[in-house]
Amino acid sequence: MTTITLAVPDETLVALKVSPEGLAAELRLAAAVKLYEMGQLSSGAAADLAGLPKPAFLSKLGDYGVATFRLSEEELREDLERA
Repeated sequence: MTTITLAVPDETLVALKVSPEGLAAELRLAAAVKLYEMGQLSSGAAADLAGLPKPAFLSKLGDYGVATFRLSEEELREDLERA
């Protein structure tokens, strides 16, 4: 596993009222959600980046306003026809 070091102003930690470890977890989740939303990571890969089990990661997507599943209107209609 690769480690990335990020310099964060102390004021940021104070403003967010989090520990460095807590901020690291929040940043990993936020990055994972955004990369998933952009289609650059699968849900499984994004969950790994966030350090969460896949079901927990999928449940967090709503907190960020990101759809859990990306289906076009046509794909949704086809799924409903097959149901």
